[in-house]
Amino acid sequence: MAIEIKAPTFPESVAEGSVAAWHKKPGDKVERDELIVEIETDKVVLEVVAPEAGVLTDVMAEEGDTVQSDQVLGKIGEGSASGDSEKKEEKSSGDDSAEKSEEKSDGQKEQQASAGKQHDIKAPSFPESIQEGTVATWHKKVGEPVKRDEVLADIETDKVVLEVVAPADGALQEIKAEEGSQVESEAILATFVEGGGSDYANATDNRPAASADDGASDEQIGDKIVAPAARKLIAEHDLDVAKIEGTGKGGRVLKEDVQKAVKDGSAKKAAKSSSAPAKAAAAPVAEGERTEKRVPMTRLRQTIAKRLVQAQQTAAMLTTYNEVDMTEIMALRAQYKDTFQKAHDIKLGFMGFFVKAASEALKRFPDVNASIDGTDIVYHGYQDIGVAVSTDRGLVVPVLRDTDSMKIADVERKIVDFGKRGRDGKLGMDDMMGGTFTITNGGTFGSLMSTPIINPPQTAILGMHKIQDRPMAVDGKVEIRPMMYLALSYDHRMIDGKDAVRFLVTIKELLEDPARLLLDI
Repeated sequence: MAIEIKAPTFPESVAEGSVAAWHKKPGDKVERDELIVEIETDKVVLEVVAPEAGVLTDVMAEEGDTVQSDQVLGKIGEGSASGDSEKKEEKSSGDDSAEKSEEKSDGQKEQQASAGKQHDIKAPSFPESIQEGTVATWHKKVGEPVKRDEVLADIETDKVVLEVVAPADGALQEIKAEEGSQVESEAILATFVEGGGSDYANATDNRPAASADDGASDEQIGDKIVAPAARKLIAEHDLDVAKIEGTGKGGRVLKEDVQKAVKDGSAKKAAKSSSAPAKAAAAPVAEGERTEKRVPMTRLRQTIAKRLVQAQQTAAMLTTYNEVDMTEIMALRAQYKDTFQKAHDIKLGFMGFFVKAASEALKRFPDVNASIDGTDIVYHGYQDIGVAVSTDRGLVVPVLRDTDSMKIADVERKIVDFGKRGRDGKLGMDDMMGGTFTITNGGTFGSLMSTPIINPPQTAILGMHKIQDRPMAVDGKVEIRPMMYLALSYDHRMIDGKDAVRFLVTIKELLEDPARLLLDI
């Protein structure tokens, strides 16, 4: 009996999706829970797995087709896979001539298998909010054996770094988009051949060195063939190419070879020979040399710049300030930090208190939790708070979902996870989308006071700063207290000054008396 493969049940906010990629063909065997097809929506890519083991018999929605929630995509039935049917067709009558024919056929199959099936390696399907990406890194060289699902390349977009993996065991045959190239959604990055990489490598060894791999754009320097990316690095570091050992086909010098030489310091140009004029050899280095280096902006940095300028140009942005006495919060941390860590296996930080205080304040002041969409105001019945995380690539803002229902331990654990994945470039698109409010903590870098910029289409952002001991008047006496300045930038088109000030005062009161968070007062 045929089993239907259905699209996932989409949430209410997602009307439809499109079939991004089939990972199986009709006639292929599939195992239970094996990935069969991917459905791309306007927010995320959803994976559809096999409900039972069997053979894919029908594909009822081709790649690119638009599908609805729970729509039937294909069917799994009982029966033999295409490979089994081929074996049946090859069954001989048993006479000598048939046996020879079968041997010949098997030999042809082995030859075809060694050549391998070719695939186009494509860039991922970008969401509508992302127009293009940049090829950041190729992790594999042409002809190098790779395993199925092993990472071939990284594509850097303005939000995240996306990984492109191998569709099967095999090797890259040709790279069509070099590192630094800009590519669009589903653009062809390379061609891939199934089977052992050694077969293709042996074939390419017989080609002229200058035309191996993507050598059409290579350059001959002395007796070395140098790849374009390697040539650029050699020029930047002023290296002697003759001292760099090429590991590519035919001794081709690759980017990785140059990076290794830079690290080892083994390819520096030698000083001029003794036959050169003595005064030239002893020429002094100019003092106070003023060097410059020009590098292109990363796509993430370009987008950050664009969005920040857009926010300042479109929003009527205003900032209100206050300060919070962190005495009670710090006392709580000192008293319970060891117990907290034993119970939850995570350190107790400050961000958990601020997220919970902001969640409570957002419930009381729904205008601050709203967003502007054209001429409409969208009021959100939930609190999704973005937390700014600094990475080597720039600032990213992953989102904590439904913070009102999260415990402080959940917040701290999630933020640690965001920080780790952000540094490793592993944050996904779904981690960054949405958000009704943002918190940024410049205090981790020593900032005493700053004016944060709103993250559109949100209408407010809270800035935390450095905790600093200052003399304060307490009950008519001067006491040294740990104080932190808070800054709330808000869009005056949406939020009145009175509500912005009251919102910030509410956060201050909740933090200075943490019992309010527990008692909901």
